[in-house]
Amino acid sequence: MASFQRDRVLGALSTTTYDLVVVGAGMTGAGVALDAASRGLRVALIDSGDIGSGTSSKSSKMVHGGLRYLQQREFRLVYENLRERQRLLENAPFLVRPLPFLVPLFGRNGVASKALVKGYSTALRIYDLSGGWRIGQRHRKVTREEALSYLPTLNADHLVAGFLYFDARGDDARVALALAKTASLDFGADVANYVRACDITHDVAGCANAVVVRDQLSDATITIATKVVVNATGVWADDLFTMAEHESSHRITPAKGIHLSVPRDRLPADVAAVFNVAGDRRSIFVVPFEEAPFTYVGTTDTAYSGDFDEPHCTPEDVAYLLNAVNASTSSALTTDDVTGLWAGLRPLLAPVDGKAMKERTADLSRRHRVTDSGDGVVHITGGKWTTYRQMAEDTVDALRPYAKNLPRTKTKSLRLHAVGDWRPSTPLESHLYERFGEDAKALLEIIRTDESLATCPIPGQPYVGAEFVFSVRDEMATSLIDLLTRRTRAHLHDARATLAAALSIAQIVAPELGWDATDVTSEVEAYRALVHREFEAAGIAL
Repeated sequence: MASFQRDRVLGALSTTTYDLVVVGAGMTGAGVALDAASRGLRVALIDSGDIGSGTSSKSSKMVHGGLRYLQQREFRLVYENLRERQRLLENAPFLVRPLPFLVPLFGRNGVASKALVKGYSTALRIYDLSGGWRIGQRHRKVTREEALSYLPTLNADHLVAGFLYFDARGDDARVALALAKTASLDFGADVANYVRACDITHDVAGCANAVVVRDQLSDATITIATKVVVNATGVWADDLFTMAEHESSHRITPAKGIHLSVPRDRLPADVAAVFNVAGDRRSIFVVPFEEAPFTYVGTTDTAYSGDFDEPHCTPEDVAYLLNAVNASTSSALTTDDVTGLWAGLRPLLAPVDGKAMKERTADLSRRHRVTDSGDGVVHITGGKWTTYRQMAEDTVDALRPYAKNLPRTKTKSLRLHAVGDWRPSTPLESHLYERFGEDAKALLEIIRTDESLATCPIPGQPYVGAEFVFSVRDEMATSLIDLLTRRTRAHLHDARATLAAALSIAQIVAPELGWDATDVTSEVEAYRALVHREFEAAGIAL
């Protein structure tokens, strides 16, 4: 298997002239890199943090059309979302899988509002006709008993029936990583994390000709020669606008969304569920994690003006979600039930023409926008991760003034790296395949070399030692935080249990990363500090 390693790339960045440097290795930036590289362009992809460490690892982990967008009459957006959902199901089948969603119907005296039932029935019919049917199943009405079999703690006193419809789920961080790996391993793109863009230089004609970057790990400065720069930095896009145009920019309106994890036995769920939030014209999701025995709840949607690098859940955010769940179930969740939490920022497009924002962030469009400043810097803003591929295609199409004879996109049916015909035959093989695809064979070889790496270092979680070793050898993980928050989702499942096992995991990968005892202690303490910051900000005791 080819190598996906950071050190190999750093030398190339300073000695290669690229057709395109993509700044931002989230879902969109990695998608742009893949689209461009697969069309034959010489591509570099960089990020100031880890691959997918921003919004792209902190979403609701759903690949969906967006049922609520029908309420906003965003019919074309729903159609595009569902089309792209199907492409992901076909192009990354080991990472993205169908997921049933239950809409419970509550009422009085065993009767739900006719208007409510008709409204959902009509919306779901439109959803199916917009492309939902491509998943292979259409929505259907379910009985009260069926609804309770899916979510046993639903409020039985008021539950009348429900609707079941179908969308999909995916581990967002691993999808972003798979896109970057595909661009690199299959199409020759140079990818490096922890490389921060500091400046964009221009030639005498005023066209961008290089990106000056700083290697965050060595503090070295590198100048990357390029013909075009793509700004795919999400909520940080205004920083690149300012860098490129040398004037302050305010084109992004960040919206914060938070999620909470609780033990599955406190909120049992065999399918995802949609709960309306009384008095807020919004809904939240309840979603079971696939392998770990936890259920997560999300999301909020509020305007945000704090630190972009580390947004936090607040006590008010936590109370909002717990109250919403408790209003529809008998689980009676409290902060004592919360085992993991995460907060992410959506890069929504700010109102244009200097207009003040009067809408709630929940009502702002999830559409994307590609803009060309005319000097070789192209910006992709807005959007949502389900449509990353379309966003990438539109962005690379906008490079035609800078790339002669640019062919059409090849990503509509391009299967991601490690998709193949191999089929697992044991529970361990199945677990590894659903996270690594055919690269699971490399992990099984690691285990054959050291059988102790087949054990799970975190009680109650499915991850085996070989996953951590493989992630530092072949997935560009450089820190314990990379391993626990993104290469695996252990931190999101149960941060306390993960913290308790952090030392043993650091010791597993120490020989691979050249860590001594001091380094191991430093890595564990960095993760401990992260856990404490997140839980203290949310008002939850550790």
